Amino acid sequence: MAESIRVNTKRRGRPVTTGKGTLVGVRFLDDPLAKLDAWIAGQGGGMTRPEAIRRLVEQALRTKPKA
Repeated sequence: MAESIRVNTKRRGRPVTTGKGTLVGVRFLDDPLAKLDAWIAGQGGGMTRPEAIRRLVEQALRTKPKA
């Protein structure tokens, strides 16, 4: 007899993530979120909110603290 037919079973649960970093979940109120969206628009748009937050954090960490 021929080989039995394999049925593709659906995986359950969340998909495997490709990122190696640590997830940091953040909630924004309406006003800061609107300011973030305005900053993204000022950068030429096309940037996601998570990418904008990563860039802003990098900028903040590069600046020297005031004495």
